[in-house]
Order: sequence, then structure tokens, then C-alpha cells
Amino acid sequence: MNPTQALKLICDGIIQSLKTNPTGTPEGSLYAVLMMQGCTLEQFTAIIGALCDAGMIRKEGHLLFA
Repeated sequence: MNPTQALKLICDGIIQSLKTNPTGTPEGSLYAVLMMQGCTLEQFTAIIGALCDAGMIRKEGHLLFA
């Protein structure tokens, strides 16, 4: 698997995870899960920012929605 494929899987997983909680997922909780898999804060911030900019997720305060 190349890095682009891995990033797509991560993004798809984030979106699917957020869809399971219509009341919003705390950003810190999602980061904690990804951090255990080796994701840095900078990577997490970049991924969430890109997904928000693309309109795939939205952020309200510290809650994330898909």
C-alpha cells in the first residue's frame, strides 16, 4: 500500500467513525485513538483541516461531524 492509499483509508475511517455519532465526536477523543496508532498532532490537524476544507466533515467548537 502506498502513502496515498493509506491516507485515503485513514480519511474514510475518520468519516465513517464520525457518522456513527450524529451528536458530534469530541476532537480530542478521535485524536487519542489515532495517536495510539502513531498519528502526530500535526498530522491529525492537517487531516482534519483538509477534510473540513473539502466539506467532507465539519467542526463546531471541539466537536466533529460527518
